[in-house]
Amino acid sequence: MAHHERNKRLLLELLKRPLNDRCADCGAPDPHWASYKLGVFVCLTCSGIHRSLCSRVKSVTLDFWEDELVEFMKSNGNDIARARFEKAVPAYYYRPQEHDCAVLKEQWIRAKYERLEFTGETKYPPISYTTGFYEGELWKKGKENTQFLKRKFVLSERDFTLTYYNKKDESKGPKAIISIRDLNATFQPEKIGHPQGLQISYQEGAHTRNLYVYHKSSEVIVTWFNAIRAARYAYLKTAYPTGSDEELIPKITRNYLKEGYMEKTGPLQKEQFKKRWFVLDSQKRKLLYFKDQLDAEELGVIFIGTENNGYSAKECVPQHSQGNKWKCGVTVTTPQRQFVFMCEQEREQKEWLDALRQVLSRPMAPQDYSIEANIQFKR
Repeated sequence: MAHHERNKRLLLELLKRPLNDRCADCGAPDPHWASYKLGVFVCLTCSGIHRSLCSRVKSVTLDFWEDELVEFMKSNGNDIARARFEKAVPAYYYRPQEHDCAVLKEQWIRAKYERLEFTGETKYPPISYTTGFYEGELWKKGKENTQFLKRKFVLSERDFTLTYYNKKDESKGPKAIISIRDLNATFQPEKIGHPQGLQISYQEGAHTRNLYVYHKSSEVIVTWFNAIRAARYAYLKTAYPTGSDEELIPKITRNYLKEGYMEKTGPLQKEQFKKRWFVLDSQKRKLLYFKDQLDAEELGVIFIGTENNGYSAKECVPQHSQGNKWKCGVTVTTPQRQFVFMCEQEREQKEWLDALRQVLSRPMAPQDYSIEANIQFKR
């Protein structure tokens, strides 16, 4: 018992060291698990992934630790593991965070410790996302239906394009050639209904176009994601030659600040309320709405400026409303008009208001005025 309590105290002291106080893999605070094969402290979620890789895992507080294992943890730790296993992570490679989906965390852990992709050693053949060219088949949802069919995709960093084909006969030409310039990729497993579900968005004329794809291999879909990020990073380095990595990396791909259903009425606020799927793209300052969550194109888009420029978001109780089943109102005011939305629960109303106010409070950048002008022009 004495050894057990002493070793537990030693391990808790080790957790106070720099980097040990955060999960070695996703950065979650207060990790209370450890891989005593690798010498790293990890969170509960990442410990499960390590266990599936046959990496020996123990709880810092619940399990018995032998003296030699404590000594091993003492002579290693998250800082030493990072120096070894993350020595050469490409700037564009996505490092998963605490709340990211399981497939990103799993493949990050496998890439680091199992495939040793970031040790700095030259690999042949080279890792796919490093080559500037990637092609293969993905299961893609049809634009007008819910069926997923295999489609060939080709990513070219040299041309800054993502191309896909509807049929195996390539002689008929591609279905679409997508510019990397406005492309975004984000994992959406719950929305798409597949653990390896990826949403690819881009501008097609005046509209935002969404592609919903997945691959049965988690390694392949994460490779696609990082290959897209590599091409986006190369484009941004060309478009903004003086931009630092600190400035450019957040622009490579982005998760949406908030998504979900709300009811929406028309400009007179007397029209029938209709249920719509809303997406808040905070980086582009856009609130887009769709008929359903897997629609290929949006029905409309609202620019979210700043309060100094005549924009606001508030709770409301709409007048003369009809057809609304939900009672928790949100009013978004722009210089042109006022929009009224209804949320099902107060919690969702608060989440939407918090997200909208986060965008409202951020000063507008020069490119934001161009986005605002384009949206107003389309109306």
